[in-house]
Parts: sequence; C-alpha cells; structure tokens
Amino acid sequence: MTGVRLAVGIVALEFAAAVTGFVASTLLPVVAADLDARNDLGLLIAGSTLGLFVALPLASRVLARLGPRGTLAAGMIAYLGGLGLAASARTAWMFALGQFSAGLASGLLAIFGVSSAIRHLDDRLRIRVIAASSAMWIVPALVGPAATLGLEHLVGWRWTLLLPVPFVLFGRLLVVRAARGDAPDAASRPLLWTLSVPLGAAIVVFGAGFWPLALAGAAITAVGTVAILPPGTARLRPGTPAALGAMVLFAIGYFGADSLITVLLTSVFQVSLGQAAIVLSAGPLGWAVTSLVAAKFSSARFPVVGLSLTALGTAAVAFGGSFAITLVAWTVAGIGVGLAYPGLYLRATTADASGFTAAELATAVITAECVGQLLGRAVGGALSSSGTGLLASYGLFAAALAAAAFAASRQSIRTFL
Repeated sequence: MTGVRLAVGIVALEFAAAVTGFVASTLLPVVAADLDARNDLGLLIAGSTLGLFVALPLASRVLARLGPRGTLAAGMIAYLGGLGLAASARTAWMFALGQFSAGLASGLLAIFGVSSAIRHLDDRLRIRVIAASSAMWIVPALVGPAATLGLEHLVGWRWTLLLPVPFVLFGRLLVVRAARGDAPDAASRPLLWTLSVPLGAAIVVFGAGFWPLALAGAAITAVGTVAILPPGTARLRPGTPAALGAMVLFAIGYFGADSLITVLLTSVFQVSLGQAAIVLSAGPLGWAVTSLVAAKFSSARFPVVGLSLTALGTAAVAFGGSFAITLVAWTVAGIGVGLAYPGLYLRATTADASGFTAAELATAVITAECVGQLLGRAVGGALSSSGTGLLASYGLFAAALAAAAFAASRQSIRTFL
C-alpha cells in the first residue's frame, strides 16, 4: 500500500508540474503587459530556473538537517509563499523573487520525491511510474493553454497562477505519508563546486543578450555538474555514470532542438506559426504515448534504439523543408524519446556501484537533465544567430543524441518484463 500511495503521489506531482509549466508559459505575455515588463521577459522566467539550480546542491544537506518531514514543511511554505508573492507582484523583480522561492521549493520537493521513489519502489513499479509521469503531460498539453486563457479571462492572471496549488498539495501529502520514518541521507558533495551550478545558470539566464557570456556561464555550470554527478560520468563509465551521461546528452539534444523548432520552421522554412505549433506538440505527445508502451514491454535495447530514432528524427527536421516532413520527423523523434526515457531514467536512478545515497542520486539525475536542457538551449542559441546557424545547431543536437545512444549502450540495463 505504501508503494502505491507513493507512486500515485509522484504521478500527481508530475501532473502538477505539467499544469504549472503550461500555466506559466501561457500567462507570460499577460503578466509582462500588466507589470510593464515586456523588455524584461528574461527576468520573469529566470526566477524558477535559478531557484531550481540553487536547490540541487543544497537538497541533500537540507534533508540531512531537517529530515523528510521538516524538508517537506519548509518546501511547502516556500512554494506557497513564493507563488503568493508572484501572484500579488507589482513589479517584475517581485514576480521573479516569488518565482525563485517557488522554484527553490520545487527543486527540494522534487529531490525528496525522487529519493523516496528510489528507496521504496521496486524496479518494475518505478519504470511504470516514470512512464505514467510522462503521460501526465498529455492532457495539459492539449487543453492547458485554452483552459488557462479562459480562467484568466474570468478571474485574472493572479488567481489563475494559483491553479496548480491543489494538485501539488495532494501529491505532497501522499508522498510524505508514504515516506514516513525515512532516515535522512548524509551530504557529501563539495558545496563550493556544486554552487557553481546556480552561478553559471544565472550567468546564462541574464547573459542571454550576449552569447559569449551565456556560453561562459554554461561552462561554469558544467564544472559544477561534474562535482555533483558520480565519478566516471564524463568518461561514460559503464553502469549508473554512463546512464547519467546519456541523460545529459539526451537533454542537450532533445530540449535544445525543442526550444528552437518554431524559430527554425517559421524563419527558415517559412511555415506558419500555427503549423509550427502543431509540430511542436507532436514530439511531446509521441513521447508520452510511447512511454506507456515502453514501460509495459521494457527491454534493455529500448534506450539505444529510442535515442537513435530521436537522433535521426532531429536530423531530418533540419533538412525537411516542409510542414509534412518536419511533422513526421519530430513525431518520430518524440516516439524515440518515449521508447528510451523510462529505461534510461530507471538506470540513472539505480545506485549500482556509485555509492550514492538516494538523495544524492535524485540530485544527480535531476541535475543531469536540467543542466542538459540549459546547455542545449545556450549552445543552440549561440549558434542560431542566422538561418545557417540554426541548421548547424540541429546538426549539433543530432550529434548529441547519437552520442547519448552510444552512452546508453554502456549502461548495462537489464531487461524488465
């Protein structure tokens, strides 16, 4: 019963994360207009990202000092307080501060949830939870923007911003009840080096108008990432390190390509914005649906095959030249991710010989994926100052995904039936 309660809580939290993401992105133009911050969009979106990266190196220390119940209480207070501050903000800086607090809390609570799953869920149940969590993005992706705009029209953006709160509270209640009695993990990663992750992230976010500075921030972030991840990750040592390395490379390739696909389609291929939006949604939907199948018929070959498909689909997007070809190519890329992600994530959260505690392993896998996203978007943006640069960036993304497929071949995932 404990495992089922924890699994339902984690899936509910993923649904809450999906709702939060679509609400925030949909409301961004309205918030910017109301706060007179059209020229400060980076500030409006930076807060939650920076809060998450600050939470990553601190999470295991907070768990060790406060324990699971204290961490949950502190996280919920910071989350609700931050969201309330953002909803009542009168300036862009106040909104960003509220988002920072909410992002910090979300990072702490995410690591708490993942570490609880590592402790309490066996491999068979955990891979199904991962797949179900991916599927939680289907409904928000289809109805989230329209529902958000409808609610904003009725009650305003400030109240609409609070929409995810009930889902977060429900998920956290289930997780904490399932994780009662957990002994806190000891913190062992070097704090100074790991804090370079949020420092580099801040430079990337606020240096977006000057790409050399953003790339320098990405390099600083990479240094901190090496300090957080298990030894041997950079060398793709077989086992957990190789799986985490594959996660970084996957995030660089897929999320980097995802962040620029509408720009590529509209500026290079002269596709309408509406058609570009259809292509944009095709990848996540393919991911979500396929992950359910991958979890049911899990195989050690799925990560390698799936990442190879994603690499091919991403390369085809760059050379498609038409709406129909890019739609098929990006759908194939999403199907590949759905095939690969459950097994890859499961292996990346299995301690193996890394010696990591559950909290450290949770921090490592969240860091790998989030830093990969950051690096993919930073490097892609740096290369994409022209149409030729966009095509070159997609070549880089496809190469990163091919490298992820190679790394996945070294992770030694056993077959799950």
